[in-house]
Parts: sequence; structure tokens; C-alpha cells
Amino acid sequence: MTYKVLIERLARRTLEKIAQPHQDRVTHAIRNLRNDPRPPGVRKLVGRPVWRIRVGDYRILYEIDDSASTVLVVTLGPRGEVYRQAK
Repeated sequence: MTYKVLIERLARRTLEKIAQPHQDRVTHAIRNLRNDPRPPGVRKLVGRPVWRIRVGDYRILYEIDDSASTVLVVTLGPRGEVYRQAK
């Protein structure tokens, strides 16, 4: 089953500001969510309906709607900052 991946505006802007080699890796990880929204290493955050994957020093936080087959990238960024943004 293929999921539709949507990216919120704030996450898209953050992605555009990331240095190119890291940006390519993060973009690749987001694209892979279409085929597997729960890849190896994914974690469900406690107290929130958000999942997290790691891409080097960056984190991608997203929501999964299995009934609509969609993945919504809520935010992304460096490890120390991303969790504050998602509150």
C-alpha cells in the first residue's frame, strides 16, 4: 500500500534551509515514507500522535493516518530543536 506524503509549510521551509548533503538525505527519507510509514528505527512519541525517524543529526516528526493512507510531516530539524517545535 502506498501512502500520500504531505509536508506542512513550516517543515518545508525548514527543509529548504538545511545544507545540501543533509537536505538530500532528509528528502530521501521523507519519500521513503510513501512505501513504509513505519520503517526500522521509527519511534512513537509518548503523549502525542506523532512518529519520529532519525536521519543523521536530524529528526522528522510526522503523523500517520492509516484510514486515509496519508503521512503528514509536521516538523523536522536538528535533534535538540525539533521536539520544542512540535509542542
